[in-house]
Amino acid sequence: MQNIIRLFKFSKSLSRYFISISLFTVLVAILNQLYPLFTKGAIDQITKIIGGGHANVTLVAIFAISIFVSDVLSTIISDYSGYLGDMMSIKLDKLMSQRYYDHLLTLPQSYFDSELTGKIINRMSRGINQISNFVQMFTNNTMQFIFSSIFSLVIVAFFSWQVALMLLSIYPIFIFLTTRTSAVWMEYQKKINNNLDIASGRFAETVSQIKVVKSFIQEKREMTFFNNQFDKVIKTTKPQSIYWHKRDAYRRLILNVIFLFIFAYIFIETAQGKYSLGTMVLLIQYAMLIRIPIFSISFIIDSSQRAISNTKDYFEVMDVEPQIEDHENSKDLIVTMGIIEFSGVDFAYETEKVLSSLSFKLDYNSKTALVGESGEGKTTITSLLMRLYEPTRGTILIDNTDIADVTQHSLRDNIGVVFQEPALFSGTISENIAYARPDATEKDIISAAKSANAHDFISKFEKGYDSQIGEKGLKLSGGQKQRIAIARAFLKNAPILILDEATSSLDSRSEISVQKALTKLMEDRTTLIIAHRLSTIENVDKIITIKNGTVNEVGSPQDLAKSGGIYDQLLKLQKGHNETSKKRLRQFDIAN
Repeated sequence: MQNIIRLFKFSKSLSRYFISISLFTVLVAILNQLYPLFTKGAIDQITKIIGGGHANVTLVAIFAISIFVSDVLSTIISDYSGYLGDMMSIKLDKLMSQRYYDHLLTLPQSYFDSELTGKIINRMSRGINQISNFVQMFTNNTMQFIFSSIFSLVIVAFFSWQVALMLLSIYPIFIFLTTRTSAVWMEYQKKINNNLDIASGRFAETVSQIKVVKSFIQEKREMTFFNNQFDKVIKTTKPQSIYWHKRDAYRRLILNVIFLFIFAYIFIETAQGKYSLGTMVLLIQYAMLIRIPIFSISFIIDSSQRAISNTKDYFEVMDVEPQIEDHENSKDLIVTMGIIEFSGVDFAYETEKVLSSLSFKLDYNSKTALVGESGEGKTTITSLLMRLYEPTRGTILIDNTDIADVTQHSLRDNIGVVFQEPALFSGTISENIAYARPDATEKDIISAAKSANAHDFISKFEKGYDSQIGEKGLKLSGGQKQRIAIARAFLKNAPILILDEATSSLDSRSEISVQKALTKLMEDRTTLIIAHRLSTIENVDKIITIKNGTVNEVGSPQDLAKSGGIYDQLLKLQKGHNETSKKRLRQFDIAN
């Protein structure tokens, strides 16, 4: 409940809706109390006639009309309040989705390294649905039950304090019996949510890699995994449901016994002449008005438990603190030369140390290739430069400015990236090229595409730059996707370029087009390359070889070709055509 209140603090609109609904709920609760009072008045007048006395027939008619008017008003106000509740619910959905999404975007890369995409999405969906449903239920039903019960008890106490006391005693008894089941129920729900998250995570992975699933004929295996997770959910839900409903039946039986005594007391007292017939009917009606909310407490508490249990993961994510934040004195990075220096950098993924005392320098307008075996930290180096991770020790400088002292936005604004995987989004070609500059003109987009050798193939599409490319660009070939990604980097026009060389998995024709585009892209920029082809390494200004998480050698391709070190060994391996040579090259992520 505290977390829900926290959400309302962030939105005046939601607070206004809540206040309005509360006022309307009070009005509906008051109107519902009038029905028994009007009924009592009418019965008392009619009883006089039956007893041979005189009654005010006009007053009986007024009571009948009053019942009708109060019913109509209650219906109108209740429905309008329900409308406000629905609107508040959808606005709450937006607020929670927005805050969750915004918070996720601030979390470090390490968070996403250890979480399945499907689990992240499922937590958001489950949390939002549960809170939205709970708030809607609370405003449309629970609040009305609360106010209705309070008003009913006050009126009953006016006519019979004994009956009011008996009705009041039901609440603590029922709530005590209900809350005793909560801890066990929530433990079951925790297991259910965990299995649902695993199923959803695998589902998202399978859909995103459906080609792999189909090509390896593993549809049955994936379906079996999915079914097994849901079988675990069913297996846990069965004892959870049995436990809950057994306890609920026990609670309701106790309530039925209490109401038996209450009704018996009212009937006996009426028979003995203490209450009039109208008062008896009034007390029974109010008892029934109170009975409905009490019997609904099981549903309310059940919904509350689901909301608490199913939103726990949502709020746990919201409480994760960003590990990398700009400090108060962070300034904007202004790149004049683009000189990059790593000085004594250490880095570890949790307990696994990857880099140790790493030091090197990238000169102005130079092309530098990182070479090393898979797992030596080449990609980690580029991630540290973009400050997706923080080094555990050491500094990273750009033009003698520590990147820890600049804003993340300005740092990344000065770095262009072409990944090994193009990482395109669903939408048009134009939207993908202009991803870093959504306000770019059509002329700028076309110019970037021409520089990336992409304009010719784009022009052949029926809708040209407005062509939809599908999720992750699935409607494009590998070479086409890479050239769109390169065009995106051209349009960003950042002075520093990170190039996770994107030609290793392309056919020869596509590779030539992409390589030409990359060569042009690297002009007049400080470029750091994770090399996947020796032909690329041959054309750089400097090679840095990484071994055991630290710099092994630094030098030009010509110098290192004679050193007997890693690069020299790779050149010799390339001349060999046996399987051992190919395997060794693959260990260095080098395409043969």
